[in-house]
Parts: sequence; structure tokens; C-alpha cells
Amino acid sequence: MQANLTDIKALKKTLREEIWQKLTESRIARFPGAFGRIPNFVGAERAAEQAAELEAFRKARFIKANPDSPQFPLRVKALAAGKTLFMAVPKLRSEKPFLKLDPQELRVHPMRAATIKGAFKYGTPVSPEEMPLIDLVITGCVAVTREGKRLGKGGGFADLELALLVEFGLLPESAPVLTTVHPLQIIPEIPTEKHDFTVDIIVTPEEVLFAEGPKNRPCGIIWEALSEEKLCNIPILRKLKGQKECFT
Repeated sequence: MQANLTDIKALKKTLREEIWQKLTESRIARFPGAFGRIPNFVGAERAAEQAAELEAFRKARFIKANPDSPQFPLRVKALAAGKTLFMAVPKLRSEKPFLKLDPQELRVHPMRAATIKGAFKYGTPVSPEEMPLIDLVITGCVAVTREGKRLGKGGGFADLELALLVEFGLLPESAPVLTTVHPLQIIPEIPTEKHDFTVDIIVTPEEVLFAEGPKNRPCGIIWEALSEEKLCNIPILRKLKGQKECFT
């Protein structure tokens, strides 16, 4: 889909609105509603059950996971299975921008720890330098194509989180990216930008799809694509930019 940057952003915005509206009208969206979010959906628990049966999930020891509601059941399953989760601090606003949830150290039920509030309460803040290689990425989507193109909610933080992992050498090519969605979130086409990443595995309550299109992973942080606001408000970016400038 060829279009200039302004057109692409406008198309993405329209697609988000259409998906949110469709999920709402179909009564598929759960509390607190679809609009402006990675939408929680009816059947998220069944999708998590399907995902947990996959070899990519069963073999993973260290998982980077999003904090959104539809992936909550899968985060619970990961912790219950003894897997260590890393969840990003919202908007990466901390000096240590990830929260580590190690089941061996938790003294509460996984259902309490797997929420974003639980992660803050029971997790350990860590910097990328303190993290291991990631085996699996769990991400949320507003929409996705069968080829693996992904549409987020528009903040750009999921892309940036993966770019940070790549920047620090923590995301090997072998680590798949998995999402759980409702079938209504699978659409024919999504326009993409340079920073967008693709997903490898799409799990719905009814089926598992392995992406058919070319794989796209961030090569690291695309500095020219970052707004001044992000550069000012995200400590890890300020630190990296300062280090980069010292060597140029």
C-alpha cells in the first residue's frame, strides 16, 4: 500500500476507529470498552489456552509481554508455568523501563501479579542491561493481517519497546512475536511505516495462524522518527542519545 506518511497515519487512524466500532457494535468488546485501547474481547481466555499449547510458548523461559487486558490470561498462564515476564513501564517513563516478574520470587497468585498494577507492586524494575535474551514476545493489536502486519493503538510504544530490546541485543531473530485477537480484528490490509514490526503467530479463540508475509523487525532505534516529546520524557532514550553523541 503506497502512500505518503501523512496518508498512512490517516489510514491507520481510520482503521482503528473502524475496528473499535465493529467490536463495540458486535458486543465483542469487553469493559472498559474498545475505543482508544488494545481492545479486550470475548474469547480472550480461549485464545490464551490455544497460545499456551504452542511450542513457541512452551519452550520460552523469558517473555516480553504487553500489559493490556486481552493478553492478561496468557500472562497468567506464563507465570503459572514458571516463565519470567518482562513488562514495560507505561510510556517507558522510568530510569529502569521494564518490570521483571519472576515466578520463583513471587509470593502471590499469578492472577494478582499479571496485571499492570500487580507488576508495579510485585515486580522488580530492571534496565535492559539487567535482562536476559528474550525467547518470545507477546503483543497486543488493534488489528492484524494474515501476513503479520500489525496495527497498534497509535502511541508507538510497542514498536519502541522492541527497538530497545534490539538495541541492547536482547531480541534474537529466533524469538517469535505472538498476538491474541478476535477474528474481527483480522483485516485484509494495514499500511505500514518504517518502525512497524510484524507478528509471527496470530491466535484467535478458534484457530492459530502463522503469518504468511515477510518478517519485519526493528533494526534498533530509529532516532529520526522520534518526537522531541519522547526524547525528553523517556530516560533510557536520553541516556542512549547522550552515549551516541559522545562517540560521534
